[in-house]
Order: sequence, then structure tokens, then C-alpha cells
Amino acid sequence: MATNKTTRRERIKRRIRKKVSGNATRPRMTIYRSNSSVYVQLVDDLKGHTITSASSRELSDKKSINVELASQVGKRIAEKAVAAGIDKVVFDRNGYLYHGKVKALAEGAREGGLKF
Repeated sequence: MATNKTTRRERIKRRIRKKVSGNATRPRMTIYRSNSSVYVQLVDDLKGHTITSASSRELSDKKSINVELASQVGKRIAEKAVAAGIDKVVFDRNGYLYHGKVKALAEGAREGGLKF
């Protein structure tokens, strides 16, 4: 069976989601990375709804995402979470490697005051 990046990421994602779950006091912070943007949301898995979200589209109209912009998105989600009364989250990298934009977003969220 030939595997490509997408099927590999889906396999990793399923493996992560078996272990990671969020609730109202400690929601799951999940990332989605497209070619042009990066999105992050805080999800309460028990109720099945999104508490808050942020994306690079809110911050910039640029057609490409870079590490600095990903870090700003991390800080943005942190300030929204703190405003909602959340300081601890469970990090879900959604099958992406913890490197580059994903790492920058996570470090930006930590700088903004989230603990994970």
C-alpha cells in the first residue's frame, strides 16, 4: 500500500486522539495548517463545541503563513483563552510534526499565558 503525507498524518492523528481529550476546565487546543493559513481552536470534547478560535486570517491578509505569524496566532489564542477564564489546555498537534509553524504557535501560546 502506497502511503502519502495525508494518509500518514491521518494515522498519526488517530493515534493522538485516542489519548488526548479536552473538557470545560482544560480544553483541547487543536491546530489545522493549510498552505495559506494556520487555524487553532479550543474544543470542549465532552459538550462537543468550540470555546474560542483564532487564525492567521484574523491577523494578516497575506497569502502565506510564516513562523512569526504562527507565533502571533499562538499569542492571540492565549489572550482569548485567558479572557474566557482558561489557563490550562491539552495540546493536540493534529498529526503535524512538532516543528516549524506548529512549534512557533505552541511557544506563542505559552508566552501568552497558556500552560500545557
